[in-house]
Amino acid sequence: MKIAVIPDCQVKPGVPIDHLSWCGQYIAAKQPDVVVCIGDFADMESLCSYDKGKKEFEGRRYRKDIDSAWHGMHALLTPIARVYSPRLLLTLGNHEERADRVASANPEFDGLISSADLKYDAFGWEVVPFLKPVVVGGVAFSHYFPSGQLGKPVTSARALLTKMHMSCFAGHQQGRDIAYGRRADGVDMTAIIAGSFYLHDESYLSPLTNRHWRGIYFLHDVRDGAFDEMAVSLEYLKRRFKP
Repeated sequence: MKIAVIPDCQVKPGVPIDHLSWCGQYIAAKQPDVVVCIGDFADMESLCSYDKGKKEFEGRRYRKDIDSAWHGMHALLTPIARVYSPRLLLTLGNHEERADRVASANPEFDGLISSADLKYDAFGWEVVPFLKPVVVGGVAFSHYFPSGQLGKPVTSARALLTKMHMSCFAGHQQGRDIAYGRRADGVDMTAIIAGSFYLHDESYLSPLTNRHWRGIYFLHDVRDGAFDEMAVSLEYLKRRFKP
């Protein structure tokens, strides 16, 4: 089995999305059996509680967030749909879950606002609830894996192996971190945390911290949790597919 994994894309109004078409073209060329979108495909900036009251919050609209996510999803999936039909799995991230949190905290919005508004399922994705791991080929995928009673994200690949005792892939955290181990039966385990696949810089990060690795991953020869990982950087995709 071959699995392609797309880390956090943070699609929102006003940011470039050319890389999504590049990603779709690469996936169409390589034809993995499964494509996993690890969550936070949509940024949903209009629902960001941290930015409310700030100057940069002005002009943000929920409808614009939804429309930009749809536009980005079309850019990603159109090149793939022209060639073949892989299994599509999407694990919801905390940014998509913002809509559900708002509705939960404000009952007057119940039935009016939801992560379902993104209509990922209409694009062909099997949508996995936020923080519910899905296992494919012995590898667990989740936007992040919580730890402790407070449910804070596990932030290192080594800790992820220690906690989960199986191969895992998580997003959420910028850059990439990889750790290797071996189960008692001798099967290799690999944990990867990779949470950045976008062209824009985030305003809340400094020029230095915005210089994290960005790209997608391919997991080759997946069987019973063992696989050979291959990183495909955003810069490589840009060189190969930018007109």
